[in-house]
Amino acid sequence: MSDRQYTCLIVDDEPPAREVLRRHISQLPMLKIAGECANAVQAMVLLKQQPADLLFLDIHMPRISGLEMLKMMPVLPKVILTTAFEQYALQAFDLDVTDYLLKPVSFERFLKAVMKALPVQDEAASRTALSAAPAPEASFLYFRAERKMVKVFLDQILYIESLKDYVRVHTLGGALVTKHSMAALEAVLPETRFIRIHRSFIVAIDQISSFSTEKIIVKDIELAVGKLYRMQVMKRLQG
Repeated sequence: MSDRQYTCLIVDDEPPAREVLRRHISQLPMLKIAGECANAVQAMVLLKQQPADLLFLDIHMPRISGLEMLKMMPVLPKVILTTAFEQYALQAFDLDVTDYLLKPVSFERFLKAVMKALPVQDEAASRTALSAAPAPEASFLYFRAERKMVKVFLDQILYIESLKDYVRVHTLGGALVTKHSMAALEAVLPETRFIRIHRSFIVAIDQISSFSTEKIIVKDIELAVGKLYRMQVMKRLQG
């Protein structure tokens, strides 16, 4: 078994999605982050300067998509696509990617993709990571709002509201709007502290003052519980 570390480049325009991959990578000792990019242009420049072994690549990004980047780059490392959209899988595999991960990316699914990408002699090492202790939960996240990165402590979040391509993060101190998907945020928020109750709402569990099968009250604000989420919500909150 080799002691070599394999370098990884993360390319995604959503900070929470990058955070998920960063935490997964930190649990595998044979992997090392070579860099992070918020768009394909940055990634192509960085790869020319500093080659990597593994590329975790989002599809939907501004200016140049992940698939367009694959077509433009003559030489690439092993590529693992990460996306919230299923419909590009066939096109992606035609471009010879190693794997296609749907967000939110679980650690088990991430590990399976990495095992496919690494040389055979290193599979045993990656398998041992399944029994590794989970990475510590983050106590805060950064969100881009009003042209700056804003630190938000998780214990200050009341709930998160979907606004199509944006979300509104409601906190004890006010609200901020940032460009993120609910799926990416759901993946990075600790499931012990937050729960998805509707396609449009993620709620901080310790901020819930009362609940029923149809609604949840957070600081006197009524939030609807979606029909598809009711069983999961009741199981978690009554548990």
